[in-house]
Amino acid sequence: MINGTLKHFFDEEKKQIDNRLPHIIENLNIPVQLRDAMIYSLKAGGKRIRPMLLLATLRGYNKPLSHGYDVACAIEMIHTYSLIHDDLPAMDNDDLRRGKPTNHKVFGEAMAILAGDGLLTYSFQLISSSMLLPDNVKLLLIQKMSQAAGPEGMVGGQVLDMQGEGITLSVDQLQKIHHHKTGDLLAVSVESGAILAGVSENERISLTSFAKHLGIAFQIKDDILDVEGDESSIGKPIGSDEENDKNTYPKLLGLDGAKQKLAFHISEAKKYLYETSIEHTLLEEMADYIAMRSK
Repeated sequence: MINGTLKHFFDEEKKQIDNRLPHIIENLNIPVQLRDAMIYSLKAGGKRIRPMLLLATLRGYNKPLSHGYDVACAIEMIHTYSLIHDDLPAMDNDDLRRGKPTNHKVFGEAMAILAGDGLLTYSFQLISSSMLLPDNVKLLLIQKMSQAAGPEGMVGGQVLDMQGEGITLSVDQLQKIHHHKTGDLLAVSVESGAILAGVSENERISLTSFAKHLGIAFQIKDDILDVEGDESSIGKPIGSDEENDKNTYPKLLGLDGAKQKLAFHISEAKKYLYETSIEHTLLEEMADYIAMRSK
């Protein structure tokens, strides 16, 4: 449930992102089936947390959101690519994503792989082609986003996650996995907003630390929802983590322990947020939303 100032912001800006994402792909001169597969997953819904974090950061510094829309869409394309590939038979082998058949169930495995590849690579083309941003800003954004998405970030985290299946990890090992698998892309969303806003390096560091704690909290909440969530709300079967013998926070800490860990990371995130000069209402409400969400 989204409340307060954040609800109005979400209602307006999520609509912007939802409309822009398919429109960007529709205008590309690409094979029809590839276009359809890319758009299918972009239009499958989702909370758009990453674009909203970037835009909320810009708004907090009273900067024009128009400079952030393409970058926000690029980050959501990277996130969507990762979901398509996560669902593949060689990875999690999931049939449903956001309550709809997964991409490979609709378009076949080969086309799903290529749709994910297309979204990932086009995200960087979208940023580099922007007419609103100076070249040095585009270069820094691409550097930060490719690091967050690549082998030092999300991809590396996915590898550690797969290697951890079937063995019991420590909480520190699990946190390292999710710091990269989930946290890095969330963190770069906020950091990209700070780069676009032109803030100091110290300000960026504090905001990135805020977002990294938020990323861990997001994953802990996902693990909790897999235990006590509602399938119709979260759009995928409940209990799949336990069925697949995955390491999760509830498995290692118990449900109450996982909830305490969630509260800790939300509290730590806010400490870093309060160190900055940003008008923090939107980002603070986003932290509360991540902690209390039901899907």
